[in-house]
Amino acid sequence: MPTKYEILKHHVLDQIINGDLVKGQKLPTESEMMAAFSVSRYTVRRAISDLENDNYVYRVQGGGSFVADWQKKRKQDKAPSVIGILSTHVASYIFPAIIDGADHVISENGFSLILANTHNEPKRERIALINLMRQNLAGLIIEPTRSATSTPNIDLYEKLRDSGVPMIFINATYPNFDSVSVVSDDKAAIYEATKYLMAKGHKRIVGAFQVDDRQGVNRLDGYMRAYQEQSELLTEFTPVIYKSDEITQVLHHMNNMLVRSADQRPTAIIAYNDQLAIQIIALAHDLGLRVPEDISVMGFDDFQLSRYLTPSLTTMSHEKERMGQDAASLLIQRIKHRKVQSIMYAPKIIERESVKDMSHSIPKL
Repeated sequence: MPTKYEILKHHVLDQIINGDLVKGQKLPTESEMMAAFSVSRYTVRRAISDLENDNYVYRVQGGGSFVADWQKKRKQDKAPSVIGILSTHVASYIFPAIIDGADHVISENGFSLILANTHNEPKRERIALINLMRQNLAGLIIEPTRSATSTPNIDLYEKLRDSGVPMIFINATYPNFDSVSVVSDDKAAIYEATKYLMAKGHKRIVGAFQVDDRQGVNRLDGYMRAYQEQSELLTEFTPVIYKSDEITQVLHHMNNMLVRSADQRPTAIIAYNDQLAIQIIALAHDLGLRVPEDISVMGFDDFQLSRYLTPSLTTMSHEKERMGQDAASLLIQRIKHRKVQSIMYAPKIIERESVKDMSHSIPKL
């Protein structure tokens, strides 16, 4: 439970970092802060004294406290030594591998690493960004939150850019903030996956994609393009779109599709990622369906667990460790004021056991 002193200090600090209080602006008087926060004069003075020691404010004798040029002062006092990684998740799925890859490069170059987790929520992203901006940052590696839409935290990203903090984005970028990025060619990957299933004789292919991030939108586009090229199959085109907080609903929708008769249910499902594909396989088993005999399932990301499933999961590759390494390497180059270019990987199909070949070969004469 934070003390009143901590609440007051962090309130003023957040206003400074957010830009609500700008360089040279006078802070509220001690009496005003005492009344607003129901604290003693000692508490106010202690909080402001800490902010002064950290170079966020300065005092004028008899004139009050003012916002200092804190970004310039901190750079003069201490060379930045911290690199931050801001990700939608940090401890699950493919993210530990990405972070591990980045950490090797970051530590080899003499920087320390700090992690922040948004859980794919813009409000949590804002809190994380403000906390990271309190650090003496050398640079940031960022996986954007709900990247299919413009970020509401554009003001903080612009402040970081204006203050000279280099940034590298991974997996996607925001439509309203351009930056160097390390991404997969998601559209081409799912196009190839859909064509692969079609070549295996599948027509009723359901594509399930999370569309509040740019990866999912691009994957949906690739799935749609494959069907557009097979105009005779367009009546079988069945996209299922959902947001990151709608997993329960999408699984319920999948359940309704899988309980149909054999001539009506899909013969194959392409999932947004392996995490969803694994849940769909479990759902099919619960319904008494066999994978791939009754329903084929394909994922994306080559999650480590996917190769150990029964059946093992056919999926698309994802350069997890390499993405972390490349993102960190690009960031180090930007810290050294060198020009860099974005990187895009071309995912490959990893064939395993979860897709049935339904094509009929022409008998030899």
